Amino acid sequence: MAYETEDHETQYCFPAFNSSCIKTIRATHEYNIMYVFFSLLSAWTVIMNLLVIISISHFKKLHTPTNMLILSLAVVDLLIGLIIMPLDAIKLIETCWYFGDHLCGLYLVVIGLLPSASLSHLILIAVDRYVAVCHPLLYPQKITTAKTILSICICWFCSTAYNTALVSSSTHYDFQKMDMCYGKCTFTVSYAWRVTDLIMSLLFPCTVIITLYLRIFYVAHQQVKVINSLLKGGKHVMKGSLKRKSEGKAALTLGLIVTVYLLGWIPYFILSLSENTEMVSTTLVLLWILYINSAVNPLIYALFYPWFKMSFKHIITLKIFQPASSLVDIFTDNQS
Repeated sequence: MAYETEDHETQYCFPAFNSSCIKTIRATHEYNIMYVFFSLLSAWTVIMNLLVIISISHFKKLHTPTNMLILSLAVVDLLIGLIIMPLDAIKLIETCWYFGDHLCGLYLVVIGLLPSASLSHLILIAVDRYVAVCHPLLYPQKITTAKTILSICICWFCSTAYNTALVSSSTHYDFQKMDMCYGKCTFTVSYAWRVTDLIMSLLFPCTVIITLYLRIFYVAHQQVKVINSLLKGGKHVMKGSLKRKSEGKAALTLGLIVTVYLLGWIPYFILSLSENTEMVSTTLVLLWILYINSAVNPLIYALFYPWFKMSFKHIITLKIFQPASSLVDIFTDNQS
C-alpha cells in the first residue's frame, strides 16, 4: 500500500516499469476505513447467502422449483461477495491491479459472468412466477424441479460461454499498448460486441422480465380482489384460492428483488456504454449498488419468507446436525 507522504511525491503501481500507472495516494485513516467497510460488506454477503444456500439444500420441504432458483441466485450473490467484492474493493482503494495479466483475464470473465447469470436467473424467476400466478393449474406439469435444475445449468453454461467469448475477442490487459499503463485491468469492446451486449444484457432480458411481471401483478391483483370480496361476503374460500393468493404474495416478494436489481442494472449498463470520463464515478457508484444488492437479497428473504427465519434458527442452534433434521417441516415447526 502507498500512504500519503510528507512531500506528496508521485507514486506508481510498479515503480520498476517506465509505463507504470500512477497510484492514488490516500491518507492512512482513509485506507483503514475503506478496507474495514468493504471487508465487512463482503463477509456479510457471503455469510447471509451461505445461510440461504444451506437452508434450501438441507431441508427437503424447501426443494421446490422456485426455491431452486433462489438457491442458484444465492450462489451468484455469494460468489459476488467472495470474489468480485474483494478484488473490486482493492482496485478501488489501491487504484492498481497487482494480480497479473492472466488473472485479469479471468477476473474480467467472472465480473461479466455473475451479472449475466443474475439476469438469467431473474428471467427464470419471472417465468416461474408467471406460470404459477397466471396458469396455476398447469404449474405442477410445466414447472418441475428437474426441469428447473436443467434450466439453471443451461443458464450458467450460456452465461459462461458468452462472457468468455466477449472477453477473449476483446482487447484487454495489453500493457504494451501505447494508450495503456501497466497496472490496470481493463478491456476494450468492439462496436459489434457493444451492440450484441446491449441486446443480450439489457434490451432482451429487461423486456421479458418487465412484461412478465406487469402481467403477473395485474392477474395477482385481480385474484386478490376476488378473494377479498368473497371473504367480505362471508362465503367459503377454497384452498386453491388461498394458494393462488399465496403465490401472488411470493410473486410480489420476488418482484421486489427483481425491481431493486433492475433499478441499479439499467442505469449502470447505459452509463457503462458511454466513454465519457466524467461519468466514471457515477458508473462506479451504480456498480457497487449492484454488489450491495447481493447483500440485501437475503434480508428480503428474511422479511417475507417465514421459512428462512425458521431455517436460520435451526442452523445457528446446530439443530441441522440432529438425526432426520432435513425432514423437519419448517413451515409449521415452531420450536425455538
